[in-house]
Amino acid sequence: MEQKVFITKTASFFPNMPVGNDEMEDYLGLIGGKKSRVRSVILRQNGIKSRYYALDKEQNITHSNAEMAALSIKEMLPDEKQRAMVQVLACGTSTPDMMLPSQASMVHGAAFDHPMEIYSLAGVCMTSIAALKTAFMSIMSGNSSNAVCSTSELVSPVLLSKFFNEEYNSLKKIEENPIIAFNKDFLRFMLSDGAACCYLEKEMSGEMSLEINWIETISFANQYPACMYMWGEYNESGRLKSWKEFDGKEMGEKSVWCIKQNVKLLNEVVIPLFVDAIEIALKKHNVSPEVIDYVIPHISSMYFYNVLAKEIDSRGIDMKTDKWFTNLTTVGNIGSVSIFAGLDELVHSGRLIDGNKILLLVPESGRFTYGVVLLTVKYA
Repeated sequence: MEQKVFITKTASFFPNMPVGNDEMEDYLGLIGGKKSRVRSVILRQNGIKSRYYALDKEQNITHSNAEMAALSIKEMLPDEKQRAMVQVLACGTSTPDMMLPSQASMVHGAAFDHPMEIYSLAGVCMTSIAALKTAFMSIMSGNSSNAVCSTSELVSPVLLSKFFNEEYNSLKKIEENPIIAFNKDFLRFMLSDGAACCYLEKEMSGEMSLEINWIETISFANQYPACMYMWGEYNESGRLKSWKEFDGKEMGEKSVWCIKQNVKLLNEVVIPLFVDAIEIALKKHNVSPEVIDYVIPHISSMYFYNVLAKEIDSRGIDMKTDKWFTNLTTVGNIGSVSIFAGLDELVHSGRLIDGNKILLLVPESGRFTYGVVLLTVKYA
């Protein structure tokens, strides 16, 4: 008999107080002492009204990435005896506090007091589903009877104006009115900080659990170049150069370390490939969209929310937005955290009934990887 796996607990952590649209540059700072030219346009398109920063207005970091992950885990498992029983920790993030040691090592040290098996998953938003599948497969294989899947993002510090000033001053030498490239500046008004986690067990626990029916991850990296990247820069010939190929002066003048995104490529392919992945997963598992009660799509902005809905509808897939659930507008785009922050809010909303089916949808524009997960609500 195949081993079943259940999500028995979920939790989220958001640092400090919500930050409204008019306050963003109070925290992130002004590049070159000037307000961004793209801020109002980006905010109008993404529909985000508030987000969270692990920063104060003096640009001091208030919580590390690992600390936020640990706080969400302790919210989920408040009893030290519960945490002492955890066998496996799988961590996803795109913004670890440091390159070494691994994110899982840092979260392990911050959240637990006993030796355990740990995994760190690299990437962007899909690190969430990669961590979930790692925890899922550990239990499925009989390797463990439980696991924590942790996701956390601390992106706001890399969006601070002080890190763009060297590039701005370099541009000022050759341009009368310099501006930072759109592919860098627009992300400053898209991203948020926070953490969310899930506890997986081989048996149901508590009043309600979510059975994990299946998890699919699909990459199209063989078809397209990198779209979202960090610590790299495309050169004149179109090759993505690693930061290891730049000297210290170039690193600053080109803001090589910052997050960038090819907006043209993103708009062309991210949504069609997203729906391709949905179709592939549903067909593989012979699931009709009609049986799905809730859809949680991780989307970077409400602009893509509407584009995704149109693409799904154009292919004749019965997945209307009246089934969709998102908290993007209130918590912001938290990268890998978003899907579990949404799931946590839905779980605690009181809406779910026995037998409800929930579809989790996660795109990653890094080099176009997608995750599709089917869950079934089970009441004791």
